[in-house]
Amino acid sequence: MKLLRASHLGMCFGVRDAIALAQAEAARQPLTILGELVHNETVLADLRARGIRFASQPATAETDTVMVTAHGASEAAKTRARERGLHVLEATCPLVHVAHRAVQMLAREGFHPVIIGKRDHVEVRGLTEDLAECDIVLTESDVTALRERPRFGIAAQTTQPIERVRQLVAFIRARFPLSEVRFVDTVCQPTKQRQTAAEELARQCDVVVVIGGAHSNNTRELVATCARHCPRVHHVQGPDDLRSEWFTDAETVGLTAGTSTTDATIDAVEQGLWRIAAFADGAVECGEFSPLSAGDLSPSESRGVPVGRGPNGSRQRGGASESQLQDLFDGDKSPPESGDESPHSNSPPPLERLTSPTPAALAA
Repeated sequence: MKLLRASHLGMCFGVRDAIALAQAEAARQPLTILGELVHNETVLADLRARGIRFASQPATAETDTVMVTAHGASEAAKTRARERGLHVLEATCPLVHVAHRAVQMLAREGFHPVIIGKRDHVEVRGLTEDLAECDIVLTESDVTALRERPRFGIAAQTTQPIERVRQLVAFIRARFPLSEVRFVDTVCQPTKQRQTAAEELARQCDVVVVIGGAHSNNTRELVATCARHCPRVHHVQGPDDLRSEWFTDAETVGLTAGTSTTDATIDAVEQGLWRIAAFADGAVECGEFSPLSAGDLSPSESRGVPVGRGPNGSRQRGGASESQLQDLFDGDKSPPESGDESPHSNSPPPLERLTSPTPAALAA
């Protein structure tokens, strides 16, 4: 059995930074996180073990310091917490901040905000609670229910698949041909990279295993993407979820993971897959991979390198540098219109070659 690991998978820099901030603050003072810092039970269990408390709202916080999750929160929600005398720390992903700024900019410029995303998702609530009015859509039937307005300003939940977003933007344009429609692409680069890499992976595999929290939206979207190109896709939270019968007659197995999945969890699932392969086949085969296309990028997030860190070690946010983000959303510069491409490519690098572990490692 060959095992392929997606070229982009696992924890993004926004989640890494949020976890690091929570751990550092908890070492200094009692801390309550408002909601789930990330949608990954393994990470949350570790934070609880460090004494961090969780509360659904400021009124039930048990400490003087509270932390906003990586998914962000509205200014109104943060103000309510401060009015209760709480010290509010921000663990919001910088790219979620970008989405907030984009939505507020559209509203200031007279566009009726339309958010493409899940209505009950914490990030979408944070994006919309400060708005006087808005619409949230996720399907064409949602768009059909919109009433006509002279100007629509569209943004998206950062973890939505970009193809779905583009399709809905096109549908809004077609439904309201007399309206001015402005689209700001707020889907984050790590999400785009993982979606593209997952599709390339699934096309080459008999079975795909997707690792991520049960409540993780971006993980569920990876499962859906893989299922369009591979008939056997399984969502697991860790190695204990693996079942040997999933891999009957499978020659090539793919591995990918959502943006809140730790490197340790990915490695543990990979080891579980090698054990299943060794038991079933009596031997395991190392994958031999060639580049997906001549235009592929060089790998920028190989094992152990946090997502969003450039090849020269400089910190990048979802593939765009700090200056690029500032250029895009500060001053009088306009965000990209529909059809404009990002200055960075979304093409994945070649799939990672996995080396079969030794018998001693499998027995460990």
